[in-house]
Amino acid sequence: MSRYICDFLVNLSPAHVRSPLKKLLADCGLEIVYDLEDYLMAREIPGRVSFARLVTVEVLIDVTRATQSAVNLSFVIKNEELPLNFNNHCRQVFDLLRLTIAHHDDWQPLDLQSNVPFAGSTTTAATFSATMN
Repeated sequence: MSRYICDFLVNLSPAHVRSPLKKLLADCGLEIVYDLEDYLMAREIPGRVSFARLVTVEVLIDVTRATQSAVNLSFVIKNEELPLNFNNHCRQVFDLLRLTIAHHDDWQPLDLQSNVPFAGSTTTAATFSATMN
């Protein structure tokens, strides 16, 4: 299973983050599957890649530590594809999501750090990390 994780602190209030977040996911070719107050799940539309390569994106909206002007978003991007090479389909969707966030007009990330992804069974504790399990 391929899995990539990233956290963003964005300068939007919790009340105004949902609409830009849904637009961001749609811009990446993902459709919303679950929509709760503090959680969104989106997936790739079937038909373009094999079933095992379909990517699911989970977004956790941390409303407990949010302020009036900032909220933390945790993204988990994953699929069932074995990460046999660095540039697998899940990694491509992960990179597309990061690039779309970095260039999105509706919000500006306040904290965006990255680490080099690694293959292994543990997750890094950095603000932004990528893992392949």
